[in-house]
Amino acid sequence: MDRRSFNRRVLLGGATVATSLSLAPEAVSVDAPERTAPPGGVVRHLKLYAEKLPDGQLGYGFEKGKASIPGPLIEVTEGDTLHIEFENTLDVAASLHVHGLDYETSSDGTTLNRSHVEPGGTRTYTWRTHAPGRRADGTWRAGSAGYWHYHDHVVGTEHGTGGIRKGLYGPVIVRRKGDVLPDATHTIVFNDMTINNRPAHTGPDFEATVGDRVEFVVLTHGEYYHTFHMHGHRWADNRTGMLTGPDDPSQVIDNKIVGPADSFGFQVIAGEGVGAGAWMYHCHVQSHSDMGMVGLFLVKKPDGTIPGYEPHHPHGSHGTTGKSGTPATPGAAGGGVTHEH
Repeated sequence: MDRRSFNRRVLLGGATVATSLSLAPEAVSVDAPERTAPPGGVVRHLKLYAEKLPDGQLGYGFEKGKASIPGPLIEVTEGDTLHIEFENTLDVAASLHVHGLDYETSSDGTTLNRSHVEPGGTRTYTWRTHAPGRRADGTWRAGSAGYWHYHDHVVGTEHGTGGIRKGLYGPVIVRRKGDVLPDATHTIVFNDMTINNRPAHTGPDFEATVGDRVEFVVLTHGEYYHTFHMHGHRWADNRTGMLTGPDDPSQVIDNKIVGPADSFGFQVIAGEGVGAGAWMYHCHVQSHSDMGMVGLFLVKKPDGTIPGYEPHHPHGSHGTTGKSGTPATPGAAGGGVTHEH
């Protein structure tokens, strides 16, 4: 039987308990442990390219000719070190700058400290991560875990305004050992008045089946503040989007204000408490929604149908669905494309 026909289990303070929602009429409880992030401390190597895309846009990719907007998802665990060989295939200087991770100025990715890459050049950027711990003075140091992002800091201006506007950005997830892993990860970027640099009313759609654990990474770039809202689904306003137990004081939300360079993420159980359907996500600044900052989270029944959904809606469907595999390795998740763990 498809595992989605069973009740899902959620992590609460290290213990698992069955949810009360039956996802299908025939649902029964089973003990199916969640997949979790492994220990850190691994040294990883990958290659990343900056490339031209159609219509004057730019993107990052793990292979030549496969750049995307957003760029590919880079995922590690606290304690990992990542060496990224970055090749600039553009005809202008470009770079790679990351938020939230540890790096030396040689890996900063700016012209101010000469850590950019000239046209046709290559440079290795090193990013490090660390677990939480106590400093020598007794104060507590937070770990690297969180939903972060990388972007160009050179194209157009010394702050990368042109590069970001044209699509040179992507998501980074740093997990903590034991974090629950999703079935699929999707990236949503509010960049000026676009979603993932797509034209108005063509925001990417994302597919799942009722009961899937789906993760969203939400980034913001450009000149404007937005409010990210998802219909029918809620998450905790904390590091993971999940409550750690019944006494976790984190606010449960379905709408979050985001400004330029903000990043956050969360996981939901698709259709939990609400069932299958075409669930909107959008910027809740009314004029921004009206101007096309909207997409769909398409939650299917186990038989693949979506109640009330007309597939030829105005902004089309661009999403795909990913399933389980090997966790916590660098992978790809462009706009409307799922990262498969």
